[in-house]
Amino acid sequence: MNTPLYHALIQHARRNSHSFHVPGHHNGDVFFDEAKTIYNPLLTIDLTELSGLDDLHHPSGVIKEAQDLVSQLYGAAESFFLVNGTTVGNLAMILSVCDPGDTILIQRNCHKSVFHAVDLAGAEPIYLAPDIDEFMHVPTHVPLDTIKEALKAYPDAKGLVLTNPTYYGHSADLTEIISEAHQYGIPVLVDEAHGAHFVLGEPFPASALQMGADIVVQSAHKTLPAMTMGSYLHLNSNRIERNRVADYLNRLQSSSPSYPIMASLDLARAYVQHMIEEHKLSDVLQHIQSIKQTFDSLAYAETVEPANQRLSTDPLKLTIRSKCGHSGFTLQKILERVNIFTELADENQVLLVLPLGGKRRIDAETIKNIDHEIEKTPSDQINVSAEWIAQPITVLPYQKKVLNTLQKEYVNFNEAAGRLNAEDVIPYPPGIPMIMAGERITRESVQKLSRLISMKTHVQGNMKINEKQLLVYIEEEKS
Repeated sequence: MNTPLYHALIQHARRNSHSFHVPGHHNGDVFFDEAKTIYNPLLTIDLTELSGLDDLHHPSGVIKEAQDLVSQLYGAAESFFLVNGTTVGNLAMILSVCDPGDTILIQRNCHKSVFHAVDLAGAEPIYLAPDIDEFMHVPTHVPLDTIKEALKAYPDAKGLVLTNPTYYGHSADLTEIISEAHQYGIPVLVDEAHGAHFVLGEPFPASALQMGADIVVQSAHKTLPAMTMGSYLHLNSNRIERNRVADYLNRLQSSSPSYPIMASLDLARAYVQHMIEEHKLSDVLQHIQSIKQTFDSLAYAETVEPANQRLSTDPLKLTIRSKCGHSGFTLQKILERVNIFTELADENQVLLVLPLGGKRRIDAETIKNIDHEIEKTPSDQINVSAEWIAQPITVLPYQKKVLNTLQKEYVNFNEAAGRLNAEDVIPYPPGIPMIMAGERITRESVQKLSRLISMKTHVQGNMKINEKQLLVYIEEEKS
């Protein structure tokens, strides 16, 4: 197993050296005894930029070797380790193409970090509405016709930012979209957080890298065996200035990057490469299938797929819904009662992220307990009639510099429709803003938000969100 960074850390740990450097636990010597049994193996490789361990912000040794192995596997021109998650990758890639006042095209159902990046850049976003799957009631991809219309209207846009796959594992073919953007000289930036494993090939969807995207960010920690916050950024063309990307990563990432996280990125790449070289994918697929069959055997729950047959669905994502009229939030709590913890819930269903390998199986008794808990739990599902309604292409009413001059006030939900929202409202997970700062609040969005609050959904927003109040801008002086 070729893991240059991990190997260098292990070799250093075996020297049993005397630590007179940071971090302050000094190779685990300074630590609570009762916690050492959990932490100690990891603390021995929680190191700093010592001789032979390279420097993430100017790699020339084992970190560079490890990153080069990633770029070779994924077919990218260059790959970077990220220790602050895909969030920092999204920030860097957008800041690298935008200057204040620049126009950038953004898929409306992107992660909040994309919108934060646009805000930090001082760019002017043009929002592109995705389709809504009529069966699952979740946003999917932006249609090609919408992309074409946006490119024609904004040919000088500095970038097109897309999310593919979605949190639910739905993936669209971006080949034609990317080709259209490139005809205008516009680079395509893709948040592929949930697709680090797509390099394995069929039956997984194709990666945006294969489709020709210019820069792609992946959360290795989401589907590969990497530690939380471990991600990859892949640069794939010269439409984006390499040195500008690297400079922003240097500025935005910690100057004391975690060596355990970086080593796990080295190991995650090796894990995938081993699967490919040793033809282990069929074993993994059998494992996935056995888990799905386990859930398919439930009497009172069912698996659900998107209505759009043109979308590819990631085999690692499993969405299940109660047959007895429970909301996804209640179904999630039911599963937790039998010690099954899921990735997220929404009004209709729950999402499970399946493992890329492993040996643990759900026993038959647990399955029986799921059915028993569903059967005895009262239904709470609300009829969802209002979908996410948005124009295909949306421009915010005011530029950021104008918004900064406006005063703000709280209003009750029943007074909010038509007002200008002043603070992002983000159900979390998935971390996609439902109402963004600077956009008009609609009656449908207030209704949906009210439902989510009543279901005790975790919503990131202002401190008064649970009191059913929204922070809005005052667009004119009160008399």
